[in-house]
Amino acid sequence: MFAELNITSNFSFLKGASHPEEYMSRAAALGIGAIAIADENTVAGIVRAHAQARDIARQVRERQTWEAANGQIGPALPAGLRVTPTFLYAMPRLIPAARLVFSDACEITALPENRVGWGTLCRLLSMGRQRAEKGSCELRLQDLLEGGSGLQLILWPQAQEVPCGAGGWAQTARQLTRRFTGKIHIGLFPQYDGRDPQRFADLTEQARRLGLPTVASAAPVMHHGARRKLADVVTAIRTGCRVDDLGRDALPNSEARLRSEAEMRRLFKGFEAAVDRAHTLAQSLKFSLDELRYEYPSEIAENETPSDRLRRLAYEGLAWRYPAGASDKVHRLLEHELTLIGKLKYEPYFLTVRDIVAFARSRDILCQGRGSAANSVVCYCLGVTSVSPEIGTMVFERFVSEARNEPPDIDVDFEHERREEVIQHIYERYGRHRAGLCATVVHYRGKRAIREVGRAMGLSEDTISALSSQLWGFFSTKGIEAERMAEIGLDANDRRLQQTLALVYEINGFPRHLSQHVGGFVITEGRLDELVPIENATMEGRTVICWDKDDIETLGILKVDVLSLGMLTCIRKAFDLMQMHHNVSHTLASLPPEDPVVYDMLCRADSIGVFQVESRAQMNFLPRMRPRCFYDLVIEVAIIRPGPIQGDMVHPYIRRRNGEEEVSFPSDELGEVLGKTLGVPLFQEQAMQIAIVGAGFTPDQADRLRRSLATFKKHGNVSEFRNLFLRGMKNKGYDEDFAERCFSQIEGFGSYGFPESHAASFALLVYASSWIKCHHPGIFACALLNSQPMGFYAPAQIVRDAREHGVDVRPICINASFWENVMEPDGQGGLALRLGFRQIKGVSEEDATWLTAARGNGYRSVRDVWRRAGLQPMMIERLAEADVFAALDLNRRAALWEAKALVPGAPLPLFAGDIDGEAIDEPAALLPEMTLGEEVVEDYVAMRLTLRAHPMALLRHRLTPQPGAKPVSLAPAEGKAPDLSKLSYTGGNPD
Repeated sequence: MFAELNITSNFSFLKGASHPEEYMSRAAALGIGAIAIADENTVAGIVRAHAQARDIARQVRERQTWEAANGQIGPALPAGLRVTPTFLYAMPRLIPAARLVFSDACEITALPENRVGWGTLCRLLSMGRQRAEKGSCELRLQDLLEGGSGLQLILWPQAQEVPCGAGGWAQTARQLTRRFTGKIHIGLFPQYDGRDPQRFADLTEQARRLGLPTVASAAPVMHHGARRKLADVVTAIRTGCRVDDLGRDALPNSEARLRSEAEMRRLFKGFEAAVDRAHTLAQSLKFSLDELRYEYPSEIAENETPSDRLRRLAYEGLAWRYPAGASDKVHRLLEHELTLIGKLKYEPYFLTVRDIVAFARSRDILCQGRGSAANSVVCYCLGVTSVSPEIGTMVFERFVSEARNEPPDIDVDFEHERREEVIQHIYERYGRHRAGLCATVVHYRGKRAIREVGRAMGLSEDTISALSSQLWGFFSTKGIEAERMAEIGLDANDRRLQQTLALVYEINGFPRHLSQHVGGFVITEGRLDELVPIENATMEGRTVICWDKDDIETLGILKVDVLSLGMLTCIRKAFDLMQMHHNVSHTLASLPPEDPVVYDMLCRADSIGVFQVESRAQMNFLPRMRPRCFYDLVIEVAIIRPGPIQGDMVHPYIRRRNGEEEVSFPSDELGEVLGKTLGVPLFQEQAMQIAIVGAGFTPDQADRLRRSLATFKKHGNVSEFRNLFLRGMKNKGYDEDFAERCFSQIEGFGSYGFPESHAASFALLVYASSWIKCHHPGIFACALLNSQPMGFYAPAQIVRDAREHGVDVRPICINASFWENVMEPDGQGGLALRLGFRQIKGVSEEDATWLTAARGNGYRSVRDVWRRAGLQPMMIERLAEADVFAALDLNRRAALWEAKALVPGAPLPLFAGDIDGEAIDEPAALLPEMTLGEEVVEDYVAMRLTLRAHPMALLRHRLTPQPGAKPVSLAPAEGKAPDLSKLSYTGGNPD
């Protein structure tokens, strides 16, 4: 058997032309015994190949089981692999590896022999990555010499290099041989230029003189020759030129592909020993990613075991959450959860999340947990979540299950303005060698694919823009490209356009580069950089690993999601304002529950600025839903989503809720799953339960279904489960139409399926923000403005909504405003909202701080502001344009006139007497008064809002009927559409 030990995948970004999964499937088809994904200075793609190897092995086992039960050769493998019976069950083994590119030596493929070798490789990559900027790696040969234990090394010299006696790669080989005796190999690979036999002979002779063995490789950059065009395109993108101008950088042919043993023996005729050595070397490499044992931080404190500490903290939290005493039900739930957590040894995970949350609370950073395990009694008592477990809607086993053996998942949202404090605390506590953020793989999607491939293919920018305009047309209705291109004036028969579009489809889904996850932290007990390489992020002070959330889930590595949420910032600031002005202290858990006045407000769709229910779709749905309890809000959050809408779940639910349609269930077992949502599946958990209960899915199959339902999933599709689902429903006696409808609804979750636990956490924030808006509209508007940018509405709409709720909103004032918007006494026993300097475009917080610090008893003139606050004249002009000097009896133009007279470096008043006295006698400027319309326009230019008049108020007189005008009837004649041409601004009423 042959082993390929030097594969370049597309995770050598813009160099390889095939996915790691494709290499693994192709290797199975070619009967290759082992392959090593050896990308350039990275191991980012090997988990994908590892997962594919697992999947192939599972499919083969399923086929073997079927054949054993039926006594005959089974059908084709589900993956569509076309393999011969000879090596049908000899699935390829993945050898983790990386190709190290040095600044002072030739390229070397590093192959870990064991777990120690893997740790060494990760440390090397971490070292090189962290001494360079993001996306680069700086490795020196000395790094390998100082710490390369547990590795087998393959050097890749080039034929045109100098002979071994004069230095070059031979000198590198000698240095490495002294350090790594018996672990150095010389790699041979064909270049398909007609000189390969001589090149192999020369390198083999030089290797013999050095006493080193040779190994053969095809050095593939693609799994199949059909990818040659795409390989040239990614090279053109990387080098920033057109495909036509690649020259020597272009592949001369399609030969640099994964090859079978027979092909390798033909290519290396006369050097077959090198082919055999590759297989022998692969057999000596026993390390597998399955050996990676993730060790979560033990969280042992003061000789207290994690189990004892979790139990103690949980019961302390129980007394805090239930000062009057918890019910027997809560006590039973707590004991049940603690027992299950202890059995699965997840105590350290819960303790880590609790400690992060405790740090945030010690700094008065508002946070709220969500995710799988967050909505539980344990998390409620630990302070991770404020959602009471007595809602009675969620079962703990859905999140921490002994049967599924899945790690728990807790996401914690923090105030978006202060999340960085929490992130840096995690780095400081655990160290950067033990904590790192997950990566996010940025893939080619839609417009990026069209733009970059189009430029590489030499299309004009106009043509690329035209193709981009039909993005969804191309990717959602593949097969009618000719019609789409004709619509935008392009020649569908143009060969270059056809090639470009085919390459766009092919590159779609390719990884482009690594970015950082929004907040997924991996924290370890030992060194994280011996589990996975760590590299610098673009953002200063951040370090990330090279695997994304799907990769670490594949390997069973736990993460803690430290996320940010703007509404938490708003709620925290609102709580602070209530404490300051009303001496009332509130938390998310202490707000008065189930306030009917709050639900009355939501039923009126009075929800501008309210979390999650402020969009037009939600505001349209609220009066139809008419929420009257907390669980109604849970459904409200989950139902207006692409998944439920696409699955046609919204209207059936409303009809059943309003009594217009009978609530019925096809079976009692599905009634238990869908009872609380009136027979309509709304949550991701329900989709999984339908598959298990209704279609007979195994837990493993249901888990794969869940993965395919994941938001923005890059690989896989929920539709692959269609036949299995329909067959399972039929076997259980369900009607075919009902099964089709069920699967259609489940398929809707492929776009976006919302978990019930997330919906419950979000519903709490919906209620909290609604309660503040209902009872303290001024404070809510103030906090919302101080938390921008966030939410759905601009400051102008927030201010207008506040005034409609009776809030006295006051303009920005040079002597009364601060950087933040504030609440101040209105003189009538209430509070008024005073706008702050942050609303002015171009004014920084630093300038506003200087302005307010030097204000004292108040400014008297524009020049006084300039002299005392030390602001630049340009900044004072911006203040004048925002009309902040009105309190000094200076209108906008007068203040701007004075601001324009300020000259940097002018004499101070003490020395300016002669100049100000007789030398200059400037008459007062007579500036014309601004009209109301001009004032409104300037307000929007300077502050993006106005307190003077709504812009439409200035046009309303043009929209009213003219005297003597006859009303226009828009009623259609029988059988005809209404004639809208009769409607005009001057002759008819637009209402």
